[in-house]
Amino acid sequence: MFTGIIEATGTVEKIEKIGGNINFTLSCPFTNELKIDQSLAHNGCCLTVVEISENQYVVTAIDETLEKTNLGKWQAGSVVNLERCMKMDGRLDGHIVQGHVDKTGEVVAIENRDGSYFITFKYDAAGNFITVPQGSITVNGISLTVAESGDFKFSVAIIPYTWEFTNMKFLKIGDQVNLEFDIIGKYIAKLISKNGIKQI
Repeated sequence: MFTGIIEATGTVEKIEKIGGNINFTLSCPFTNELKIDQSLAHNGCCLTVVEISENQYVVTAIDETLEKTNLGKWQAGSVVNLERCMKMDGRLDGHIVQGHVDKTGEVVAIENRDGSYFITFKYDAAGNFITVPQGSITVNGISLTVAESGDFKFSVAIIPYTWEFTNMKFLKIGDQVNLEFDIIGKYIAKLISKNGIKQI
């Protein structure tokens, strides 16, 4: 379980394809604190640390993960948002994030609004995924508040701190991002669909 509050960014150092899987070697500021079998969210995707060597560690992404996320587009040098799993005695500063990416979205607009940034994303219609204004959404692992919501698109406002200390500042029009929709919203959408209730 995660909160969507990014601890640091890491850098992809090496990519090794093994069958249908890919081993990613990364470096980050807290590599020396990691442990084998530890869960670590990478752009919002929960991966298990399988190897640690000095200031680098290795995680494995299976074929299903590569299909649902933007991990397959990583290259050596890619900057990745990182968050370790939450502690039970800590504050939930973001929202409940599972680290299970639902689908990818596409950046369709980036506006600089006098120091803050307004970014709009679109996503395909498959599945029961919705956003609502002032609701929660996870974009590349970051817990964000939906500013505007439309049919299969939404916008978020990024404060300068988040822009500076995550990989948001590297986004360009057309880039893919990992999306995890709010778990409560997903349950409600599923119940509505299952019971044949018309969505408003």
